[in-house]
Amino acid sequence: MKINFIKKSPTGQYIYILKSAALFVLIATSLQTPLAAQTPTYTQPSWWFGAAAGANVNFYSGSTQKLNSDLTVPKSFQKGLGIGLFLAPLIEFHRPGSMWGGMLQIGYDGRSAKYKQITNPCNCPADLSTKLSYITIEPSLRFAPFKSHFYLFGGPRLAFNMSKSFTYTVGKNPNYPNQAENPDQKGDLSDVSSMILSMQIGAGYDIPISSASKQNQFIISPFISFHPYFGQAPRTIETWNVNTLRIGVAFKFGHGSIILPEKAALLPIIPQVLDHEAQLSVHAPANIPVERKVRETFPLRNYVFFDNESTKISDRYVLLKKSEVKNFDETQLEVYQPKTLSGRSKRQMVVYYNILNIVGNRMQKNPSTTITLVGSSANNPEDGKLMAESIKKYLVDVFEIDGARITTVGRDKPKIPSEKPGATQENKLLVEGDRRVSIESTSPAMLMEFQSGPEAPLKPVALVTVQEAPLDSYVTFDVGGGKEEYTTWSIAITDDKGVVQNFGPYTKEKISIPGKSILGKHPQGNYKVTMLGTTKGGKKVSRDTTVHMVLWTPPKDEEGLRFSVIYEFNDSEAITMYGKYLTEVVTPKIPINGTVIIHGYTDVIGDEAYNQKLSLARANNVKGILENSLAKTGRKDVNFEVYGFGEDEELAPFENKYPEQRFYNRTVVIDIIPHE
Repeated sequence: MKINFIKKSPTGQYIYILKSAALFVLIATSLQTPLAAQTPTYTQPSWWFGAAAGANVNFYSGSTQKLNSDLTVPKSFQKGLGIGLFLAPLIEFHRPGSMWGGMLQIGYDGRSAKYKQITNPCNCPADLSTKLSYITIEPSLRFAPFKSHFYLFGGPRLAFNMSKSFTYTVGKNPNYPNQAENPDQKGDLSDVSSMILSMQIGAGYDIPISSASKQNQFIISPFISFHPYFGQAPRTIETWNVNTLRIGVAFKFGHGSIILPEKAALLPIIPQVLDHEAQLSVHAPANIPVERKVRETFPLRNYVFFDNESTKISDRYVLLKKSEVKNFDETQLEVYQPKTLSGRSKRQMVVYYNILNIVGNRMQKNPSTTITLVGSSANNPEDGKLMAESIKKYLVDVFEIDGARITTVGRDKPKIPSEKPGATQENKLLVEGDRRVSIESTSPAMLMEFQSGPEAPLKPVALVTVQEAPLDSYVTFDVGGGKEEYTTWSIAITDDKGVVQNFGPYTKEKISIPGKSILGKHPQGNYKVTMLGTTKGGKKVSRDTTVHMVLWTPPKDEEGLRFSVIYEFNDSEAITMYGKYLTEVVTPKIPINGTVIIHGYTDVIGDEAYNQKLSLARANNVKGILENSLAKTGRKDVNFEVYGFGEDEELAPFENKYPEQRFYNRTVVIDIIPHE
């Protein structure tokens, strides 16, 4: 028996190979294997220190007339407005990934204001300005409702008065412009409270300005808070009061703690051992510090699907007005969005839903091109032709294409039908996929490279997207050699707080889970991975190891390439039409020492286990063509990773609500990643 426990962390890979059961027991009971020297990683800080600065916008209300014992003005002042400086050092505490924390600010708090001018009984304008300032102590409870950078805070405000000066000015009576100027009267307000107790509530957003992998980390946090008038009356007399809106920014820095990856767990021998060799390996990739831009060659599926019993173009498709045609550009399709668009891969579906505009634009640019619109309807061929005629009318009326260049045909079934004779399972979805108009052409300007004939695919569209989490950042679990022994197996992943996540059961030998599904909002963490398997003999088998995982983050640019191969229903051999394309277009773009990640998919029609095998067969078909093409040029430097995801709706590139989404899910996606 041989059991491999493999742990690949951001700083290296450690393999404990236990050659026999006896050696396994000996090591488990008497030895601890030291770790090799590693480059440390760091946690996100829990304690943050820094300073906050901002402006207090002060809104005074009520009335004040007695300024001090020496001066009571003839008429009271009612409203005031002013801006005061806020400046304070701060301390924050909140654990990474936690919603709750605390904040403390102690500093200078300006509450200055200038009041609305009044007219004294002498018909003289009068002005008042005050300069109140405090030393403020503001402890707050911090709450991040989404465990994200956004947070709310609130708490008491304890303020000690520092200054309380005023300036009172009486102007001239406009009826007597030659009278002498009245001097300003300055002094300190009387009856000012030396201490006030009030409250504040607010919100902020942390913006990291340094790498999360560094030990010293820095954050800028814009914030806004409101200090209602409760408890803020500055004086013990009159009705004078203030509401304050504070707008500012805080600068914070923290010091992360070092993380040394744990050892792989060494387990006692389990009585129910396997008869043959089996292994559990966990591949948790290092954080990939890129925002990977993908220059994608997106296939243009030349089918337009029609709603049941309707011969009108569905409102899912983008239909332009004649005045918009002159500005249409298939390289800037984000301007032309469908009315309703949801689900994954939105930008790719924007390309597809502009198919009629792309065809019209290409026909305008290439006046010699012609197309045939083949409408297929199970009702009758006439119904199919009406569908085709509705597309022709759009191209003629809006793009002003000569109708003689467009031929329409009606059929009861497409040339390549999805619905198979005798099939009953999920037949409704297959029928939806067969109610369509196929766009055919023999004009090279319309077609994919190296293709010809009426059934050739249309030329794909090039677009640049940002990949949120590349496939090579997924965590891979592999029960190598165990496929023949296990009927099913599942994974339990336990974090350092004892929270358990369960995945499975699985029948495949290798599965991949997005790192974000395990880590959530946590930037990194140490996890115990337990594999629970059931052998074909009915025995329960458990295997454990530990792994350190890091969430994929995007601080710098890198560009990859993506190509797609699309299939008809239940087909894994339609690759012949793509052979020359993969050999002469895709292969030369694979860089030296690059990585090619090939992942196959299916739609949700059919048996799940069958679809998984079908998707893997499609992916391996593509791999074989690329490998043979590379070998002919003497290249063996490329690393291939092949995955078959079947109909897994969590990993599928598109949803499965509409026939066009299901057709695009019958695909193999090829990601070409440059070597770092």
